[in-house]
Amino acid sequence: MIQYYEPMLYMSTKEHPNTMGVEVVLKEDVDGVILMDVVERLRARFPYFYVKAVRSGNDLSVEPNPLPLTVRNTWSPIVFNCEESNFHLAAWKYQGKRMAFEIAHSITDGIGVLPYIKSVLFSYLSCKTGLSFDKTGFRLEGDKIPESEIGNPVEGFDIDGAEMPLYLKKPSETFFRMNESGINEPTVTRLRLEEAELMQYCKDYDGSPNAFLCVMMAKAIRRLNPDIEKPITASIAIDHKAMLGNHDNYRQFANVIEVEFPKNKPLDNVLKSCTVVRGQMMLQASKENSLWSIKQRKLTYAKLDPLPLEMKTGVIAQAAGRPRWTFCVSYANSRSFGPLDPYIEELYILAEPGVGDIVMEIACINHHFFLMVGQNFSSNKYVDAFIEELSSIGVHVDVMSREIFQLCGIESFDKN
Repeated sequence: MIQYYEPMLYMSTKEHPNTMGVEVVLKEDVDGVILMDVVERLRARFPYFYVKAVRSGNDLSVEPNPLPLTVRNTWSPIVFNCEESNFHLAAWKYQGKRMAFEIAHSITDGIGVLPYIKSVLFSYLSCKTGLSFDKTGFRLEGDKIPESEIGNPVEGFDIDGAEMPLYLKKPSETFFRMNESGINEPTVTRLRLEEAELMQYCKDYDGSPNAFLCVMMAKAIRRLNPDIEKPITASIAIDHKAMLGNHDNYRQFANVIEVEFPKNKPLDNVLKSCTVVRGQMMLQASKENSLWSIKQRKLTYAKLDPLPLEMKTGVIAQAAGRPRWTFCVSYANSRSFGPLDPYIEELYILAEPGVGDIVMEIACINHHFFLMVGQNFSSNKYVDAFIEELSSIGVHVDVMSREIFQLCGIESFDKN
């Protein structure tokens, strides 16, 4: 039986890949030879990202993959867990000035993967520029890997004894869908906002970046659909291991806070709406809630353990990918890459909009917020309305690019 803090790989299927990534735009074209060398050299420091899936009884687990991690000069996606990716569950790509690392989301999340991205950039830029950067805060070759990074991320907590929190938000059984047709034509829009400008509005309107942008997206949806009866629902990502004090561990221990915008609650007053969302967040973001959530995860692992793997990679995985919110918001707090900042133009977190019609991933670097707005439909009317809502209160938004959403897929695990 795999431990409850290990990746639940069978939550990824060919139909619901559950992959994510990080994209960086540099100020000069990427040197693929240097990048390939750096990626291979960092294998010893980040062995947990250089893995393949193996079947063990009714479970899937990961083990080291000695084959090279693919680094390709194209923006076209490939498929993990197959020959095309050397059977890895991660891959690099680059084109022009941008590079991206994509990985099976069950292994890690945005917070877990950012230290690796920083280390790759540190080694890459050191070789590319010939400069010696300050190593403080970077995980580099030759470092001893601390137990806090690779061990049980909640070691020392009484998970089994966790009690039900005083407040648990019941998920809405019905909610507004932006993609009513159900036709999946994924697209992505990349946005840039001034950090100082947005943070001033967060201060004025009692909102953190994720809460504030959540309200502005809800306003945009409501404005385009003033007569909808169903509530607009949103999930806001939270990292349980960080809530319990462990910020180092790479494992995917993210979950969500759920917020709701019912029809009878107007959104005209941004200050009041942000205060309501912040209140809903505070009720759900606590050590008590995190311990309870991890206990439920542990119980789920135990319940699924005896089931045939084919069942886990079928019905259960499809249920995990079922839409549950109108849209999703996630903020991986990056802020700075230290001495590397002058060489970076843009930074984006990537995630497929699997459980919401729109997913908004937020990153921050070089005094700018960078938003990746992914959606499972082709029309830009909602993201354009979101931009208009921000502009209406004086927040300037630059549209950096728009394109077909191209994130790596994953081969079926039941072939193992």
